[in-house]
Amino acid sequence: MQTSAAHAPQSVAAVGEPEPLPLLLSEERGRAARRLLGHVASLPLPGPEARLFAVMVTIRAARGGVGNVTGMDLNALRLSDPHEAVTALRSLGWQIADTVFDSGPAAPPTPVTVPELSTEVDHPLPLGRESRSRVSGWTAKTMSAKPLRKLPPAARLAALYLAAHGTAGRLAPLPADLPAACLPTLPALLEKGFLAELSGDAYRLDPRVGHLAGVRVPAEDDDAAGSGDRSPAARRRFRFDPEAWAAWKDAASPALRRHVESVEGCALCALTVPAVAQAFTTSAPAGPAAPPALVRLRQWREGHPAPGPEAAAFTVDFRARHGHGPSFRQLGRGMGWKVSREVRGLVVEHLVRDGWLTGTGSVPWTLRPGHAAQEQGITLPAARAAGTAETPVPRPT
Repeated sequence: MQTSAAHAPQSVAAVGEPEPLPLLLSEERGRAARRLLGHVASLPLPGPEARLFAVMVTIRAARGGVGNVTGMDLNALRLSDPHEAVTALRSLGWQIADTVFDSGPAAPPTPVTVPELSTEVDHPLPLGRESRSRVSGWTAKTMSAKPLRKLPPAARLAALYLAAHGTAGRLAPLPADLPAACLPTLPALLEKGFLAELSGDAYRLDPRVGHLAGVRVPAEDDDAAGSGDRSPAARRRFRFDPEAWAAWKDAASPALRRHVESVEGCALCALTVPAVAQAFTTSAPAGPAAPPALVRLRQWREGHPAPGPEAAAFTVDFRARHGHGPSFRQLGRGMGWKVSREVRGLVVEHLVRDGWLTGTGSVPWTLRPGHAAQEQGITLPAARAAGTAETPVPRPT
């Protein structure tokens, strides 16, 4: 797809423009929104209208398997044939009474039962109460965004996927699970101002809907965060030498070079080449943790008694989108850990020691599920495991 922007990107910081709205989704809830949409994309449904209705029902039924839907809710989706959409969901075994078509203001809500969401084992959408509520609110606000008000259901469904996987800060690749029927609507999203840029298989949200983004743009100080965190002093000492960096990559094993290039070319991280080179060719000084950090770690662990499964699942989701593992800082921010750099390193060290995470020696961006996570079914796709980086080669001198 080759489409150029229909209008120049608007700056929300320009004089006379409103201040940008705060993001509706945290990184954790952004992941929850992507899981929701990925689950709906996996359902054998005939078209975008049924999928749009399935999104509404699924998020409402995510906890307990039963969600309430009114006729007015169904009408608000502006489907061309609501009966056909309901029939499609019924074909999956979802229990929907005909009262769902009653759109009178006094009509009571219709409970919709979704059998696969009623299980307590291997639940496809493990959401907490607050996360479910926030993601539900996000779906409603996204579908009712001003640029989408006159667009068809397929375009509004596309907008959900693009918002969940994208940002207004930089280009992102089109979501892998974006329904094919949504592709023809992307130029309309650009024309109406939901997208600021659409080029090939990449896109960027318009800043006016940037608050709907499910992905957070890393801060500048993330650039030098590889396997662990580099201290500010170490970042200041680093001097990038293009020839030395090229020689280092030439001396690397094929697997390690592939890994380096996946990080260099990651459109979501959008790291500078010097930042990547620094992360791979420098290392943080090792040493015992200071007593204050150990105290803060103990306090943090008391408030986070079992972070392992969620941290391991984060690395799987991160790799699916980026093609490589997260840095320590990316993991910490994605998990919402409000701790210092030193404590964050200790947290990851404990997760590795407990088997929830593993990495490839000192090679940055290689965090992935460890043996304890794998025993609980939290694993990487087999195809991706074959591309894991090998033991690093010596750094050039």
